[in-house]
Amino acid sequence: MRIVLLGAPGAGKGTQAKKLIEKYKIPQISTGDLLRAAVAQGTPLGKEAKSYMDKGELVPDKVVLGMVEERLKQPDCQKGFILDGFPRNTAQADALDKMLVSINMPLELALSIDVPFGDLMKRLTGRRTCKSCGQMYNIYFSPSGKEGACDKCSGELYQRDDDKEATIEKRLKVYESQTAPLIDYYGKKGILVRVPGTGSIDDIFGKVTAALGKVA
Repeated sequence: MRIVLLGAPGAGKGTQAKKLIEKYKIPQISTGDLLRAAVAQGTPLGKEAKSYMDKGELVPDKVVLGMVEERLKQPDCQKGFILDGFPRNTAQADALDKMLVSINMPLELALSIDVPFGDLMKRLTGRRTCKSCGQMYNIYFSPSGKEGACDKCSGELYQRDDDKEATIEKRLKVYESQTAPLIDYYGKKGILVRVPGTGSIDDIFGKVTAALGKVA
């Protein structure tokens, strides 16, 4: 089962990916994790990536694709994989498709977890974190028992800068302009499946596994 996972920030991709890993025993491949690991290990691609990162530049797509290709050739990917965080635009998607075909591992499904804009804003701007123990809450969906205080340790709850409304709105607009066109791209290829990302985690996972039934 070879899947690319799509969805806006806050859509719950990470949560659903973890459940997919457990159920289907296939690895999640995050390009962010690959980059960090390659740089830390000092691989040839890692050194090349670091040279761009040290200059404050984006790592070129060809370097990221090279890392993805190396990862996919490892034994645990033979039964399938979940790609998360890449591609981010249609040019990357096209390059990815060509690479996957060249190693005889074409995508079978593009799974999009769809959540309305208003819900995304509440999920992300409603997050509060305990300064003492790191426990997370959401003022809309899972608030602490006592306003502003952690239920576990009574520590002070705060809103991280990257969870503030202006920052979140900007992130979602970037997603809409750059990444959302992937919906059309994979739709035209006939491999797109869209799942509503609202409801409980288990409800959403039930919809996801039903959608994956055709390729499991």
